[in-house]
Amino acid sequence: MSVLYLARVSLLLELVTVHPIPPWPCVPRSRGRGCCLVSSYLFGFIVPCVCVSNPFSCCCHSSFLRWRHFCPSHLIGCCSNRRNAVDAFRVNVIHARQQVRSPVTNIARTSFFHVKRSNIWLAAVTKQNVNAAMVFEFLYKMCDVMTAYFGKISEENIKNNFVLIYELLDEILDFGYPQNSETGALKTFITQQGIKSQLQTKEEQSQITSQVTGQIGWRREGIKYRRNELFLDVLESVNLLMSPQGQVLSAHVSGRVVMKSYLSGMPECKFGMNDKIVIEKQGKGTADETGKSGKQSIAIDDCTFHQCVRLSKFDSERSISFIPPDGEFELMRYRTTKDIILPFRVIPLVREVGRTKLEVKVVIKSNFKPSLLAQKIEVRIPTPLNTSGVQVICMKGKAKYKASENAIVWKIKRMAGMKESQISAEIELLPTNDKKKWARPPISMNFEVPFAPSGLKVRYLKVFEPKLNYSDHDVIKWVRYIGRSGIYETRC
Repeated sequence: MSVLYLARVSLLLELVTVHPIPPWPCVPRSRGRGCCLVSSYLFGFIVPCVCVSNPFSCCCHSSFLRWRHFCPSHLIGCCSNRRNAVDAFRVNVIHARQQVRSPVTNIARTSFFHVKRSNIWLAAVTKQNVNAAMVFEFLYKMCDVMTAYFGKISEENIKNNFVLIYELLDEILDFGYPQNSETGALKTFITQQGIKSQLQTKEEQSQITSQVTGQIGWRREGIKYRRNELFLDVLESVNLLMSPQGQVLSAHVSGRVVMKSYLSGMPECKFGMNDKIVIEKQGKGTADETGKSGKQSIAIDDCTFHQCVRLSKFDSERSISFIPPDGEFELMRYRTTKDIILPFRVIPLVREVGRTKLEVKVVIKSNFKPSLLAQKIEVRIPTPLNTSGVQVICMKGKAKYKASENAIVWKIKRMAGMKESQISAEIELLPTNDKKKWARPPISMNFEVPFAPSGLKVRYLKVFEPKLNYSDHDVIKWVRYIGRSGIYETRC
């Protein structure tokens, strides 16, 4: 699909198992919401037929969706050829002779979007040119909701939780439109057993209605904690490809800001970082700040936010303002490509001694403050396929040759900043008739450091709750930085 747009949609969502079961009668609906649940097998596939005649739009915040529709019209009807669609999907995808690698399969002018969990297939079927990313986002969100309710998505769990899945689909899809898919909000009115409570008061029911139809579907009212705490983790993954001479060929950092919120009421939070645009606008890029943080500011190339973030304020003021969900959630994701702090430098030296011997020497240097400690350091030095034996000498840590992986694995528990260590190895080679030279794969490295390689710093984290009369000073805040290696390689 080269061009995807929002058009008239007719989706058929199915949960299909690998092994067919004898037919099972249709299950009637409990409420007429424009979504029909049919089961042609004992647990075989759950079919909410969604046929709508009006377009809809979605506002995307990271991996979460907020859906809305314009001028809802009447339900057209259910798909009469659902059995044929399922059979076509089973024959051409599930039991195909060749492995189906693409998640989108076109069969007889019909597009099948599918994801697989264990031996369960979730498929969306359409004959229109729909937004594929939106369809997959809904399927993955459905998987997350089911996992949150009954754990692993398996054949047995689908059998045992059939009614629960039916109720979830009934709430998530409304008049043919995906609605509230937040697990926290769903659990307030769908119990673990899938049975709705009959003892809810009118006040509780009104709260549920406001959650489903209102703007704050990710947090319920009336939350109270003895101690208000807020945990913030800056998790970054640094990726690097370096030449043998030490020239950086490519480097970028992928980061996530993860929060754990244990706050009472409906607090308003404001989060600020040393974004280059903000620093230049406020004129705070002074020498004092540069000396404290090590970097004046960072240039964020792109970022995505959780749906709780007010995007209008970020666009105008570059401030991240939000009402946080209760518990753990991912506030934002970002990526940077400039002025990256490379925690380690790998210096390789490979020398061929004749055709039956290799001498390898690798030096690693830490490039951060001496007061900091890197942990879980692992260096993988590749060896030729015709290696017969390896003798290793290392100054620090432990090194071992793994023949099954054709690599020397060097592990160091801890290493302080501004230090260096080296390893030497003699590799014996078997004679071979292959005239091709050894390709020399790059040396890879894994590690974990207690700082953000991008240079990101949390400038402030403020909390306001006017109704419960607790201020920012009453909240206990914790901030942690963790930098890990992504694909961190040096050519040798």
